[in-house]
Amino acid sequence: MPAFLIGHITVKDPMLWKTYVAGVRKSLTPFGAEVIFRGTRAAVLCGEHGHQSTVVIRFLDQPTLQGWYASQAYQELIPIRDQAADVVLISYDA
Repeated sequence: MPAFLIGHITVKDPMLWKTYVAGVRKSLTPFGAEVIFRGTRAAVLCGEHGHQSTVVIRFLDQPTLQGWYASQAYQELIPIRDQAADVVLISYDA
């Protein structure tokens, strides 16, 4: 069953964020993940949502998603991520 990673993002340092995004792209390749959508919020139509951007990434399944998150390649990016942006990552099963 496909699994999806949804990231809600508010960038604090755009240059550092670009470094992080480039690293994430490379880290996804061995896991066969696909970025489905990356965009900037246009409007909140109902409720509250404090983040500016969202990313949706599809993985083969939840174990693959969890393997990517635990991978050395991604774990090395976390300090950059945390400096560059406020991020909430949530995994979903389809």
